[in-house]
Amino acid sequence: MNANQIFSLEGKVALITGASKGIGEAIARFYAACGAKVVINSRKQEELDKVAEDIRSQGGECTGIAANAGDISSCKLLIQQTVDLYGGIDILVNNAATNPVYGPVLNAEEWAFDKIMNINVKAPFEISKMVHPIMKQRGGGSVINISSIAGITPDPGLGLYSVSKAALNMLTKVTAKEWGADGIRVNSICPGLIKTKFSEALWQNEQILNRFVKNLPIARMGTVEEIAGLALFLASDASGYCTGGIYTADGGTTI
Repeated sequence: MNANQIFSLEGKVALITGASKGIGEAIARFYAACGAKVVINSRKQEELDKVAEDIRSQGGECTGIAANAGDISSCKLLIQQTVDLYGGIDILVNNAATNPVYGPVLNAEEWAFDKIMNINVKAPFEISKMVHPIMKQRGGGSVINISSIAGITPDPGLGLYSVSKAALNMLTKVTAKEWGADGIRVNSICPGLIKTKFSEALWQNEQILNRFVKNLPIARMGTVEEIAGLALFLASDASGYCTGGIYTADGGTTI
């Protein structure tokens, strides 16, 4: 198998949650460019349609399906619609996430804990379980959880978010161990500071940004394309011997 073949996603079906913008959108564009049939998901159909139309205009195959990742019945419908449309699922990217609060855990309220855990942990847990038998029937697949370096090293002000991403990393390891015999690989990507709308409160403040990047070995923010490249590797046959991995893409933050 040559280099082009090993990174090809021809014949594969990919489902990406939280993919109307940012990292999820970039992953969708990379997957479609490499031949996958891609379903992108978020809560707003209009935003999904714009991304899907642009991907199709560039020769890719992409469909947007709106669903709330935090609602189990909505997720079941999303998965069924994906299977009805493309016949199965080979790649799942659990990218949808939330962080509605900033500050110490002592000040965090119950509603914030419940919302963060529901979207950041329970949703990947439930969606992955739903997709498991579909992948198993097709001979295997790849599940990629978009986590965070906050799940490795606690980030001041992001305590509950850090807890949720640490749980997601452990979920990755547990499912990788349990599902390996079914041909299903499970890995996590832990981005550092990436220039997205999700992180704009940090990078739009020049003082905070400068303080953050000055000590990085790679002294800048990352791009969504740099995360998408790693996600392409983990979805493709190039990573066929990789499972249970927690991969950082953080400019050296966690060194």
